[in-house]
Amino acid sequence: MLKFLFTIRDLPDALAVCFVMLVQTACARALLRERAARESKRVRAGIVTAWLVSATVLMLGFLLNFGEIGRYFPHWVHGWGRGVAVLWALLSVLLASSYALGRVVILLPGSHSPARRRFLGAVRWAILGVPLGAVGYGTFVLRHRLRVREQNIRIAGLPEDLDGLKVAQLTDIHLSPFLSVRELERAVEMANEARPHVTLVTGDLITSGGDPLDDCLRALARLKADAGVYGCMGNHEIYADCEDYVQREGARLGMTFLRRQAALLRFGAANLNLAGVDYQRLNTHYLRGAERLLAAGAFNVLLSHNPDVFPVAAAKGFPLTIAGHTHGGQVRVEILGVDLNVSRFYTPYVDGLYEKDGSAIFVSRGIGTIALPTRLGAPPEVALIRLRRT
Repeated sequence: MLKFLFTIRDLPDALAVCFVMLVQTACARALLRERAARESKRVRAGIVTAWLVSATVLMLGFLLNFGEIGRYFPHWVHGWGRGVAVLWALLSVLLASSYALGRVVILLPGSHSPARRRFLGAVRWAILGVPLGAVGYGTFVLRHRLRVREQNIRIAGLPEDLDGLKVAQLTDIHLSPFLSVRELERAVEMANEARPHVTLVTGDLITSGGDPLDDCLRALARLKADAGVYGCMGNHEIYADCEDYVQREGARLGMTFLRRQAALLRFGAANLNLAGVDYQRLNTHYLRGAERLLAAGAFNVLLSHNPDVFPVAAAKGFPLTIAGHTHGGQVRVEILGVDLNVSRFYTPYVDGLYEKDGSAIFVSRGIGTIALPTRLGAPPEVALIRLRRT
């Protein structure tokens, strides 16, 4: 019974819900001390009711993902129920922070003239409006603003026949209630319009086992590239227990998913060696045995879903690693020059090109979203990489 109700993977969600509820409770108590609440029973009742509704939304969203309870609901209910709860959790914390900042503004020392009070009140409401505008924009606009991102990667000693090679990358598709097949097909068309020499799919085709994996594979089968379509597995393929199926069905549809395997491609007089690994679990020995995938005399490229392997890949002799996983932070805010996003907690390689000791890694922001249907500061993308000789 205990196993049915709780698994260790639920612990971070449980802690997050507790934190958000504490923030909301503190905010509700502060609102109850406001003059309007002290003078009106109706206002007090509204605050308490809002707090109860908020707590209910959070708990229902959490329970849909708690242990095995979610399997008793339609998949779209599970996906959107949890997504709305997480979105509201984010928004409520931002609103609470804005409310606290507004209190600081209203208590600033100075004249207590009516005009000044009205001005500070307007500022306070404007501060409260910022989170609503930002989350609304990220959810209804930016999340759907898919674009092609072009990235030149300059590599010393790159074989002459690989100079100008175009590599398209699709990653973190997460075909789920948050992303439609039509949106994925648009991403496929964008990649094909770039006429790449090679196309890569670097993991997380879906989010969970109930997502339309076959629809995703059929859409990806329309990818076109001179030398073919190759890929590697992400962590959500592991969670959905579909790695073998993706590799087998992908091969049937004309895509090669590399699982501790390499593919040697010929371009003129030069060889390009693509080496792919499955998602490398955190706190493990990264890329164990990957050096055996290197090809002597070829330009070696590692496909790894998670980018935190980069220092190990560089040390093992891979001059270029191509990754995803981070979604570019997905919800990304810069405050006083500090880039704030969840991905920073486990990797410094979040978005774009990084170089170290003559090696490079490119990390794409990907196409889909996870946990909540929004993006802030990290628009979705299809990446088009050009290799350049220096």
